[in-house]
Amino acid sequence: MIESILDKSVLQFEDIVQLLDCNILDAKKLYEHAAQIKKQYVQDKVYFRGLIEFSNFCSKDCLYCGIRKSNTKILRYNLSDEEIIDAAVFAYNSNYASIVIQSGEISNPVFSRRISNLLDKIHQKTNNNLRITLSCGEQSNEIYQDWYNAGANRYLLRIETTNKDLYYKIHPNDKHHSFEKRINCLYDLKNIGYQTGTGVMIGLPFQTIEHLAKDLLWMQEFDVDMVGMGPYIEHEDTPLYEFKQHLLPLEERFDLSLKMIAILRIMMKNINIAAATSLQTIDKMGREKGIKVGANVIMPNITPGGYRKHYKLYDNKPCIDENADDCKPCLEMRIALIGNEIAYNEWGDSSHFEHRFKNESE
Repeated sequence: MIESILDKSVLQFEDIVQLLDCNILDAKKLYEHAAQIKKQYVQDKVYFRGLIEFSNFCSKDCLYCGIRKSNTKILRYNLSDEEIIDAAVFAYNSNYASIVIQSGEISNPVFSRRISNLLDKIHQKTNNNLRITLSCGEQSNEIYQDWYNAGANRYLLRIETTNKDLYYKIHPNDKHHSFEKRINCLYDLKNIGYQTGTGVMIGLPFQTIEHLAKDLLWMQEFDVDMVGMGPYIEHEDTPLYEFKQHLLPLEERFDLSLKMIAILRIMMKNINIAAATSLQTIDKMGREKGIKVGANVIMPNITPGGYRKHYKLYDNKPCIDENADDCKPCLEMRIALIGNEIAYNEWGDSSHFEHRFKNESE
């Protein structure tokens, strides 16, 4: 049965549901098929994106997130410009070729100008040789345009779920948390010219396999360029934690995440897919297993070590006691073990974006 699904050129909703619900033996066939497609379309390369979590201040109150505005149990921090630039230079000198600048969601003129200035300074310090992804939440179209003009190339804005009812079960239903606004922001980013990324959490309370299948179809319809998705890991200081008894076991959330990565690779053959750090929370080789079944991006954390424990979106986040220098040799060894190659000094732009941009320009 699974072979007939994998032979199809286009997967339908019912096909995706069956793949997500398949047994261990069929999952192995799914993973092997996805790995072949990955090798054919994006090669067995892994692109590094040095992750700088520069601030955990956030104006949002998402019910699942450890840095939500109402969580008074965490120490808030804001890296200095110098610390951010030093981290970017570390990535440049380490031949990562790309960084991700991430923060809680803040939207005001001071924050906007700061990001624009940082983009300019980082490009000056790295001879315009770094690709920069921003992950700074919902902003106006004008701010997105300003940041694009200042040299941001990619933007990651996770939708977390494309089901509106589920969205409001994991977010407050108020003017600060709008499903429609988040969708509109993604379209703004795409229209401006960003390599546009999104993602979902897998194994949420109230979530079904059918929700996840529709998430994948939405990503395909939106024509996304890059995706970061992984298992939902609960945080004890969040409202959603009270539903922990309704969650799938961690191992099942992990397996579902691998299936989501593999199916998306089959559906969207040449996009960039990140192996989320949350995979490693469940399995010590989680990110590497994600790479093996279809992902091609890893984001080594290059935030100064003393701050990492305070950017705790979920419990048991890995690598919070390490420094940036510690990640590189460890990841080199792990990725070599699964037969992939780290693409140092390569931007690793989304092939999907390049083809889409070319077609739109013609």
